[in-house]
Amino acid sequence: MEVRILKVHELAPEAAINNNPAWKANVEATKDIKKASSDDLDWADAIVFSVPTRFGNLAAQMKQFIDLQGSLWAQGKLMNKVVSGMSSAQNPHGGQEATIKSLYTSMMHWGAIIVSPGYTDASIFKAGGNPYGTVVTQGQDGKMVEDVKDAVFH
Repeated sequence: MEVRILKVHELAPEAAINNNPAWKANVEATKDIKKASSDDLDWADAIVFSVPTRFGNLAAQMKQFIDLQGSLWAQGKLMNKVVSGMSSAQNPHGGQEATIKSLYTSMMHWGAIIVSPGYTDASIFKAGGNPYGTVVTQGQDGKMVEDVKDAVFH
């Protein structure tokens, strides 16, 4: 089995990134990660999206990436893909569930098969109890507040 860890294209201006130490550190830490493309979605049998929350919505970077997949969708190449989602925000109840549900709305239009964790394991409750997908609160220092590792692996 081959696994690809990819990121989407950054849209934010450099000044905005530089004004946020955690964001800047993330950009530096992920600089060598390949950018996702339509070909990657076509190749994959299963896709796990990890999406930052911006005011209860998908971050613009991910929204643009999904919006650019119209050709794959029109060709039926996203149909029956197994998908799941995770999200993060800087505050508890910062819209992570809404973000995942928004992501899943696009996946429903694709005809994808959504696999959420549900309430199926104690690790889900330990990580905050979200049945839609694992969510995490990220502090100003860029570190995760909750212990979600077991929930992610579940």
